[in-house]
Amino acid sequence: MSKTYDPVTPHTVAFIGLGVMGAPMAGHLQRAGHRVSVYNRTTAKAQAWAAEHGGTWAPTPREAAKGAQIVFACVGNDDDLRSVVLGSDGAFAGMAPGAIFVDHTTASAEVARELHAAAQKRDLHFIDAPVSGGQAGAVNGVLTVMCGGDAAPFEQIRPVAMAFAKAVTRVGESGAGQLAKMVNQICIAGLVQGLSEAIAFGQKAGLDMKQVLEVIGKGAAQSWQMDNRGKTMVDDQFNFGFAVDWMRKDLGLVLDEARRNGARVPVTALVDQFYADVQGQGGGRWDTSSLIRRLR
Repeated sequence: MSKTYDPVTPHTVAFIGLGVMGAPMAGHLQRAGHRVSVYNRTTAKAQAWAAEHGGTWAPTPREAAKGAQIVFACVGNDDDLRSVVLGSDGAFAGMAPGAIFVDHTTASAEVARELHAAAQKRDLHFIDAPVSGGQAGAVNGVLTVMCGGDAAPFEQIRPVAMAFAKAVTRVGESGAGQLAKMVNQICIAGLVQGLSEAIAFGQKAGLDMKQVLEVIGKGAAQSWQMDNRGKTMVDDQFNFGFAVDWMRKDLGLVLDEARRNGARVPVTALVDQFYADVQGQGGGRWDTSSLIRRLR
């Protein structure tokens, strides 16, 4: 898929974290006309990205962020995020007053609020902006971005982030983006388990499940997961992006938050344990549709 970029004033930006999501996201920013400096914990990845896309690489988050109007990040978890933001080599140390840090990591709402407060003390801005759409969404530049934070900096970053997104939406104050991502993962967890049970049931009953999915996919049972993963689940193929290990991290955030806010999430807790079973089968790197493996 080739992405068409809306005309936007070129910005000086940094991108921290060049994993399966971050590398293509940074590539879209460069192709959209922005001046991109990248940092990755493994320096060779940053060097390879700069060689492929243009732009520059830096040896520390601080140096990548120096002079950037917007610093984007997509790393692993809360601790990874703190390590690239705070401290003498962290991004905040290199950012000029008024600059904006946009975090695409799926992390806790607590760390978002913590770093938002730390940014304010430095006259910086912090937007929590987790994404949905998986590796394919990042590669194709069609991610959905859920943002929490102050309205004015959000309006500044939105047209720039559209380089790798199809929708960039502010859903509330600091932490709200992360909470919205948790809602997203709750929806997916229950849906994939239901789809797994349906396909396994149909196969036990001797149905041609690809045909059945075609039929019911035109009715009320239709979903993105059915359209995009149903037939590959029938074929026992699970190499399509978002990994079980990552989903368990995300569901851990959901369950922690639910304990804090009193929400009842019994299906989510159960599916989290089912994903633990898949990990026990050696499927930590299989994609999330591999839940059906428990039922075969």
